[in-house]
Amino acid sequence: MVGKAKWLFAAAESGLDVVPTIGITRTAWDALQAERKSGTDSLRKVWVATLFKLVRPGTKPPELVVRTSAPRHVAGLQPARTGIAAPTNELEAVDTARPLGKAINAAFASYGPPLSAWATEAERDERDNQIVIVQATVDGRIGRFLTRNTTTGKLGPVPLPGEPLRKLPANTAELIRIIDAASGQHMSCVIAISGNSAQFVSARPLQVSAGAQLEASVERVESGVWTPADAVRRFNPAQLPQLLHPRLTDQNRAIPIASGLGVSPGAASGEVVFTPDDAARCRARGRHCILVVMETGPGDIEGMKAATGFVTARGGMTSHAAVVARITGKPCVAGLRTLQIDPEDGKCRIGETTISAGQHITIDGSEGAIYSGALPLSRPHIGGALSRLLDWADDTRTIAVRTNAETVEAARTALTFGAEGIGLARSEHMFFSGDRMRALRRLILSENEDDRATALEGLVDYQAADYAQLFQTMQNKPVTVRLFDPPLHEFLPRSEDDIEDTARALGLSVKALRARLQRLDEVNPMLGHRGVRLVITYPEILSMQVKALVAGVEAAMDNQDMPVNLEIMVPFVTSAREVSWVKSRVMDIVGNAPVFRRGANLAFGTMIELPRACLRAGDIAKEVDFISFGTNDLTQTTYGISRDDAPAFLATYHRRGLYDVDPFVTIDQRGVGELIKIAIERGRAVNPHLKIGICGEHAGETNSLRFFSSLAIDYVSCSPYRVPVARMVLAQSDT
Repeated sequence: MVGKAKWLFAAAESGLDVVPTIGITRTAWDALQAERKSGTDSLRKVWVATLFKLVRPGTKPPELVVRTSAPRHVAGLQPARTGIAAPTNELEAVDTARPLGKAINAAFASYGPPLSAWATEAERDERDNQIVIVQATVDGRIGRFLTRNTTTGKLGPVPLPGEPLRKLPANTAELIRIIDAASGQHMSCVIAISGNSAQFVSARPLQVSAGAQLEASVERVESGVWTPADAVRRFNPAQLPQLLHPRLTDQNRAIPIASGLGVSPGAASGEVVFTPDDAARCRARGRHCILVVMETGPGDIEGMKAATGFVTARGGMTSHAAVVARITGKPCVAGLRTLQIDPEDGKCRIGETTISAGQHITIDGSEGAIYSGALPLSRPHIGGALSRLLDWADDTRTIAVRTNAETVEAARTALTFGAEGIGLARSEHMFFSGDRMRALRRLILSENEDDRATALEGLVDYQAADYAQLFQTMQNKPVTVRLFDPPLHEFLPRSEDDIEDTARALGLSVKALRARLQRLDEVNPMLGHRGVRLVITYPEILSMQVKALVAGVEAAMDNQDMPVNLEIMVPFVTSAREVSWVKSRVMDIVGNAPVFRRGANLAFGTMIELPRACLRAGDIAKEVDFISFGTNDLTQTTYGISRDDAPAFLATYHRRGLYDVDPFVTIDQRGVGELIKIAIERGRAVNPHLKIGICGEHAGETNSLRFFSSLAIDYVSCSPYRVPVARMVLAQSDT
């Protein structure tokens, strides 16, 4: 039983006065029609006898009302049909040409067209059990109200928007309590008022803010209507981002001038700027700005920190801009194919609208919409109710939730949201600033061992200090540091100004730098010289990183009583021999470090992000303490699709029903998920104590998390602002 019929039944079961009501399923109505055509009448007699129950003893049959009873809102559902004459004979009760039968037919038809031949069994069951309600027309005055305040979540009665709240009968409060407990939602109720008594007629759920739902959930627990487990189970995790980010208010909604991909939730308004430097200058003047560019790279990080939000023409869910936006909690719209930028004139074209630098726009990173001008935004709703709900979630959750972070700021944010460690610290991301970027470029562009040795001297100091701060921030929580995994092209200068600045900083001529850049150019850099391949070809990079990690552990241990729990992760491996080669060199350095005899802990593992690594997980598991699946690259390499180029054609695939979901947003369970299952099974068969994690962007997406919860994993690791979502979904999966 679903929809209005469910609430009517709950009220009747609780002893409340309910208007006489019949619910009939599509299956039953179709059977009545089939019987009518065959000339039999056994079902019809039951139907007529049931209709007579709508007639009070000693009275004439009332006029009837026909309503739909859907579990959720469906566009085009028939509104209530009132004033329907009662059937005058048995045949008329099922005749679709007569008022009652015609209204029931129309109500069922409004649920949607017939199912296709390839509909699933669940879809067929849902259609067969669709319900239409037939009610007696009630006497007395009609009253309407909401069960809870749509802003604060407080229990009502509350007037409907734009309507006064008239005096209600004494039993209304009990009706509200029962309907609220049964539905667990904000409801819009209709009652018939006769004297000082309310007769329940109908109710439907309302879409309200996540904040109102949250407050209502906590209040139900406090009043004893729900248990904490009920509150966790019945809260929609997809609403949590609304509580953590600003968003557009429902009032004064404008029409977007263009739409792209919403890759980082929240909304922001600000002046349009076209370069990271302009963003930094705008921020220095105390003004908000939106960075509008074709795409972003590591060299843009300072400007991205200054901007309030980002818009890019290229990229998707796992592009550089999207990842940085989610880490920093800023909204981002990517894949805006209609974006054209003319930096010389200081203008851009978004859809059909021309925007000049300095003009205001508003972006919605949840929906992917761009609006002209500065629109009103709501403030995030972060308070005690959210903390209580998440604490209740933790009582039943068995899978740990870590975060992807490599800065102290991101780590602190994640800790406030309940992160239990860092599952992915991308070491190359620690160089997203001017001096550090030059030092990293000096290393990448070095052409011999001596040049690299010189470049590495500065990098050790940078990294050791960063690691020490990160370890101290996380105290004794686990910190998984991924060794260098830069697709080199992302860190090299691209624009003319950038090339000239880099050449000057490195003491090279522009011509000489261009020659080096040309030698480093790769046809497919995402599958090229990166990850484990980089430290195998340049072992001095591995030595530098491990020494910096040891120095960071020592510095942190000198300033805290708790031990550091370091996990070193090797990325982009294809074989156990690669892992073994790196492991032996790591242990040669770490084995001589006294800090690990003082109580610091070390685990060694690898990131699984290539299909061959999944298939050979049994071999790899012999060499490691843990594995963590990088689902971004694993999806990319399993599908053979570039995640940055995919938006150009994925929309067509969705429209033609070839892909149900974007595999870079929601994990592909049948392909990528199957590889993960194989790897877990083969890895644990060899190493029963193997710790297993998920550290790709899918680890913060609700449907993907439900899939991961069915696997034998120990933790997930997601962006800081997705930590509450992961805590909630994983708790719901354990109940």
